Amino acid sequence: MNPLIILVVLIIIIFLLLSKFFPNIFPQKNDHTKPLYNYKRKDFLMSRAEHEFFDILVEIVGNQYYVFPQIHLPTILDNKVVGQNWKGAFRHIDEKSVDFVVCDKAYIKPLLAIELDDKTHEREDRKDRDVEVESILKDAGIPLLRFGNNGFFNKEEIKRLVLEKLK
Repeated sequence: MNPLIILVVLIIIIFLLLSKFFPNIFPQKNDHTKPLYNYKRKDFLMSRAEHEFFDILVEIVGNQYYVFPQIHLPTILDNKVVGQNWKGAFRHIDEKSVDFVVCDKAYIKPLLAIELDDKTHEREDRKDRDVEVESILKDAGIPLLRFGNNGFFNKEEIKRLVLEKLK
C-alpha cells in the first residue's frame, strides 16, 4: 500500500478521534439549530418593591432627571484610568450593580446611585460587597443613597434625601 495513502488515512483517523474526544479543539460550525445556552424573557425587570420605589423616584425627579434601574457598575464607571491594570479594574466591578441611577437629561451623566437594601444585605458577604461598592462610587465621585426595603417607603423622606444629594 502506498505510504502517502496510509499517512492520509492515519491523519484522518487522528483528526476524527481528536474531534470526538476534544470537541473544543476543532469547534464545529454553529448551524444555529441548537443554542449554546437557553434563555427566556423575564416577566418583570424589577421586583415589586423595586418597581414601587422606581415609581416614587420617577414621580420625584422625572421632570428633571432620568431614572435607570438595574445598572451594572461598568455602565457608569470608566475602568481605563492611567496607571492601573484596566482589565483587573474592569473585572473588579464587572459583576457589581446598583438598583437605580439618576442621570441628568442633557448628557445622561450619572449623578446619583441608589440601593434598596432588603434582608439579603444583612448577610456578611453582602455587607462586604456593599462597603466595596460604596467605596468605589465615592472614589469615582458618584454619591450613593441606601434605603431600607421593609415593605413601606416614606415618599417625603426619599424626596428630601434624593433632592439633597442632587443639589
